[in-house]
This record gives sequence, structure tokens and C-alpha cells, in this order.
Amino acid sequence: QRIKCYTIDLTRIRGSGDVKCPRCGITISPDDETENAYTILETVTKGASLERIILRCNKCGTQIRLVGFDSLNETE
Repeated sequence: QRIKCYTIDLTRIRGSGDVKCPRCGITISPDDETENAYTILETVTKGASLERIILRCNKCGTQIRLVGFDSLNETE
């Protein structure tokens, strides 16, 4: 069975950075250090900048690719 992978552009969300799993709706929060809701599978950097993070939702197994970090770094 093929694992579904969704891309979420962080520049398109507002608020604290929480995102919902596109498949099951569980909240994935950057403040959750326990990784109960998700597991980080891969972190991709370009130079000193974070380019994308690939997560796995621990509830449904969906992979979620978070992008848009470069634009967020420019606004800080």
C-alpha cells in the first residue's frame, strides 16, 4: 500500500504554527516536543536555512511535507 504524502506551505497558515493532518485532522504543533502526534522522518537544510521537514502522523501514518521555512526566516 502506497503512503500518501501531503505538502503544507507554512507561509499560507496563520497563528501559532499548528497544522492539521490533511487526512485525519489531528493537530500537529511545533510546541509538541513529545512527538505523540507525529514523528520527524527527515529534516532538509540548504546551507544554514531549514528548507523542509517531512513528518509522519502517528495517528494515520500519512506523511506530511512542511515547506515555506525560507519565507518565514525572511520575515523575522
